[in-house]
Amino acid sequence: MVVDDPASVICKFDIYVRKQYNHLEQSMKKHYPWLCFDADGTLFDYNRAEATALKKTFQSLSLPYESGYLDIYRRINQGLWQALEKSEITPAALRFRRFEMLLASLQLHGAADRMSSVYVEQLAICAELTEGAYEVLQALHKTSRIAIVTNGLQSVQRSRLARSRIRNFIAELVISEEVGAAKPQAAFFDAAFARLGNPSRSDVLIIGDSLSSDMQGGAAYGLDTCWYNPAAEHRPVDLPRITYEIRHLRELLDLLD
Repeated sequence: MVVDDPASVICKFDIYVRKQYNHLEQSMKKHYPWLCFDADGTLFDYNRAEATALKKTFQSLSLPYESGYLDIYRRINQGLWQALEKSEITPAALRFRRFEMLLASLQLHGAADRMSSVYVEQLAICAELTEGAYEVLQALHKTSRIAIVTNGLQSVQRSRLARSRIRNFIAELVISEEVGAAKPQAAFFDAAFARLGNPSRSDVLIIGDSLSSDMQGGAAYGLDTCWYNPAAEHRPVDLPRITYEIRHLRELLDLLD
């Protein structure tokens, strides 16, 4: 007799519980007048955009580029964005510091400020969407107002949205760099709600891929949350309650009225 290993059993149980929970939620569809989506990794294919922008930046500056550089950059960048969430660094400093650290790590000579400028320019023209994003927003915007709430950079997010097919579905775009606070800070959500016209918190659902900025931030602010989890990551036990969990954006059409 073949016995599954404990990790496999836990994974299968997690999938079963999620399916049963979402089935229960689907039987009680809820309407939210406002749907607040994260941008990078939720609506926009950030992994693809990041890889394209980094490679083109090196090429533009005549610097040698190897595929392994992307993973190094991502580790540096992720750490700095986590610091931003904790108010340990400003967006302006983050732009420069990540390339200063990257050049030092790769032992390459270059100007971090110029590298930062070229990278932001390249990233701003990458408007590829995650699978199903257009179709889902096209359907949902008929019954709910849609906002994007993001910790991204102003120049990147506004340019990207202007180039995107979803631009006409978005009623509000709230960017941390513009409001002076980042998710998961309450000050960010205060600013976002002011932009939305101060709706009741029960009328707002936040959808995002980040457990820290989106799920913890939204739950702490008293909002229903939807974790977009395409990689089927395990949910940490110490997280606040997540209202919904989905693997694909199209699942929202079964959950929302």
